[in-house]
Amino acid sequence: MFLECFHHTTRSNWAYAYDKDTIHLRVRTKRDDVEEVTAVTGDKYDWDGFHEDVPMLKIAADEDFDYWEAAVKPRYKRFSYGFRLRSGDETVFLTESGKFGEPPPPPGGYYEFPYIHEIDIFTAPEWAKEAVFYQIMPDRFDNGDLETDPEFTEEWGQPPTNDNIFGGDLQGILNRLDYLSELGITAIYMTPIFESPSNHKYDTVDYKKIDPHLGDTELLKKLVASCHDRGIRVVLDAVFNHASEQFMPFQDVLKNGEKSKYKDWFHIRSFPAEVKEGKASYDTFGFYGNMPKLNTSNPEVKAYLLDVAEYWIKEVDIDGWRLDVANEVDHHFWRDFRHTVKKTKPDAYIIGEVWSDSLMWLQGDQFDSVMNYPFADIVMGFIASGDRDGVTFANQINQLLMRYPQQTSEVIFNLLSSHDTPRVLTRVDGNKVRLKLAVVFLLTYIGTPCIFYGDEVGLSGGNDPDCRACMEWDEEKQDHELLDFYKLLIHLRKEHPVLRSGRFRFLKADAEDSRIIYERLGEGEHFTIWMNNTGETSTLTHPMDADDWSDALTGERVPTYEGQMSVGLEPFGYRVLKRAL
Repeated sequence: MFLECFHHTTRSNWAYAYDKDTIHLRVRTKRDDVEEVTAVTGDKYDWDGFHEDVPMLKIAADEDFDYWEAAVKPRYKRFSYGFRLRSGDETVFLTESGKFGEPPPPPGGYYEFPYIHEIDIFTAPEWAKEAVFYQIMPDRFDNGDLETDPEFTEEWGQPPTNDNIFGGDLQGILNRLDYLSELGITAIYMTPIFESPSNHKYDTVDYKKIDPHLGDTELLKKLVASCHDRGIRVVLDAVFNHASEQFMPFQDVLKNGEKSKYKDWFHIRSFPAEVKEGKASYDTFGFYGNMPKLNTSNPEVKAYLLDVAEYWIKEVDIDGWRLDVANEVDHHFWRDFRHTVKKTKPDAYIIGEVWSDSLMWLQGDQFDSVMNYPFADIVMGFIASGDRDGVTFANQINQLLMRYPQQTSEVIFNLLSSHDTPRVLTRVDGNKVRLKLAVVFLLTYIGTPCIFYGDEVGLSGGNDPDCRACMEWDEEKQDHELLDFYKLLIHLRKEHPVLRSGRFRFLKADAEDSRIIYERLGEGEHFTIWMNNTGETSTLTHPMDADDWSDALTGERVPTYEGQMSVGLEPFGYRVLKRAL
C-alpha cells in the first residue's frame, strides 16, 4: 500500500461532529490501492468496556485518491480511534503516532475526539436544506410602480448596459408572487435594494434606506410578509466590504481630509483621498474609486454595520443575508456578524460570496453557506463543453464534496448562473437539451439550488451586463416548454426528501465516456439518475440488485434482467429512477 498517500486530520472536515450523537471520520488513500478501511474506536478511559470496529465506506474518488467515511456514535460522546487498512494479505494500523504492522495498544497515541459539545456543532437552518432559491435583480425583474421610476428610465426589454435603469422595483416582485409560487420557489435572494446611484446597487449610500426607485421600508415589510404567507423566505444582499463614494462618512473624508472623524472608517493610504490617473489614494473594491473599502476592524464601523444587519431582521423580518465580496472582509468581523444575526434570528441563513475553497469561513463561526461558483464551473464545463468525460466530471465533483463536512454540503448555495456570470442558456450555446441536463443535475444534487431569474423562460446573455437583461413577461416570447420543465424538476425535488438530504454517490463514471449514473440514497427512498452527455442516442447498462424501479417523472416501471438494468437515452437525455426502501 502507498501509505504516503494516507491523510487524516483531527477536528476538521476529516473528523467532525455531524450532530449531537454522531462523529464523521474521513480518510484518504491512493486510488484503487486499499481494499478495506476500518475505524478502530473505543472509549479512551474504558477501552475494554467499550470499543467497536466501524467499517468505512468509500464515498468518493478523484484522479489520485479514494475517500472513505464512517459515522461513529460514541457511547459517552468521546472516543479515541485509529484506522486499519487492508489490501490483499497486507494489513496496516495507522494512528496519530504512526503506522504499525500489529494493532498498537490503545488508547495511547491514537487520534481522539475529546467530547461532542453541542454548542460547537456547525448547524445551518433546517429550512435552507429544503429551499429552492430564486435570485432577483429588482431593477430587472418587473416594474410594478411607474411613479417611482427615475426620469432616465429606459423602455423595458432594451439591451442592458453598465448604466441603464429599467424601473423594476419591490412592487413588481410583490405583483409576481403567484408566478414564483407556481414555479415552486420557496426562497428568494434579492441583490442590493438600499439607496445607491447605480443600477446594481452594490455601492451603498445609505444602509438603512430602501432606494426610492425600488420602494420604501413599508413596501419591503409588505413584500416579506406576503412571501412568508406563501412559505417563501427572503434573503437580502449586504455590501459590507465597501460603500459608495457618496456614503456620508466618505464624503466627510473628502471634505475634511485628515481632520475628518471618519478617516479611520476607510483604508486611506495618503491624503487627500482622491483618484489620480485612474488610481485611488485609498483602498477600493477592485480599482473602482467610487467604491471605497470599509475598515471593518474599526470598532465604530463594525458597530455601524452590525446594527444594520440587526436592524433589517428586526424591522422587516428578513430570513438571512447574502454577503458581497465576503472573502475580502476580516474574519473577526464575520464572527461578530454571525453572533449578532443568530442572536436576532437563530434560523437566519448566512451566505458568503466566496468563489473558491471556503472551508475557513464554514467552521460554524461565520457563514452557513457560500455561493458555490466552483460547482457551476464544473457542471457547465462538463455539459457545455462536451470535451470532458464522466470520470473527469466525477473526480471534480467528488473533490468539491470532500472540501466540506456533510452538513455544509447539505446547504451549500448551488447555482448555474448569476448576475456575475453568463446565463446558463448562453453557456450551452443555446442548446436547450443541454441546459435541461444541467438543471437536472442542479435539482437532484446535494445542496441548496438557486435559479437566476429568467433562466426558466429562456433568457440568454453573456457576461455582465448582458446577463442582467429584463425579465421576459410577454407570454408569447417565453419558452413555456422550458418553464414547465423547471416546474416539473422543482416539484420532484420538493416531493422527495432524498433529493434534498440523501447521500450522493457516483455509480458509473468512465474515462472517454460522457455517460454517467449517480445515486441519492436516504431513509425510505433510493434514486438513480442516468445521463447521456453525448449527441448520440445511447443505451446505458449497469448492475442493479433490486427489480422494483420506476421512472420518477412518468411512473413507468423500469425492469432489470439478470441483475442488470439497461436504459435507453436520447442525445443529452436523462432518466430519473426511484424505488422505495
